[in-house]
Amino acid sequence: MPTNAKEGVLFTSLMCSLMVLGMSAYNLVLHHAFTVTHLVQGFFPGLVVAFVLDTLVVGVLAKKIVFRLPINQENKLLLILAISSLMVLGMVTCMSLFGILMEEGFQANIATLYPKTWQMNLLAALPLQLLIVGPISRLVLKNFQKRTAVAE
Repeated sequence: MPTNAKEGVLFTSLMCSLMVLGMSAYNLVLHHAFTVTHLVQGFFPGLVVAFVLDTLVVGVLAKKIVFRLPINQENKLLLILAISSLMVLGMVTCMSLFGILMEEGFQANIATLYPKTWQMNLLAALPLQLLIVGPISRLVLKNFQKRTAVAE
């Protein structure tokens, strides 16, 4: 876990970048529209929105909820799983709407499109976060922390 603001920015930036990249590619493939150009075009707006949501809304709420749950706060794995799972739920909820609005605009069928989009995104985002992006981000952070400690 990040221990200061610099580590927090590094960790959040890496986590958001990898999740937006992975989920953007996934959604483009689902819609038979995958090209590198489409991926790059959607990446930066998605990254900005995801970073803002993560740092100002979803991350704050997820951590508040997890630290109020009756779970063993000393168990790092349990904390990571709880925070990551709630982060995925919150981010999928917000970013699914963002994706629909970016691709379709605000249309009358949004009420029927959103639940299916949310479900499909959750099916991809949870394993992506728990099995790939989360472990990679924590490994990079751990190595950064080791290098920083040696430099000091």
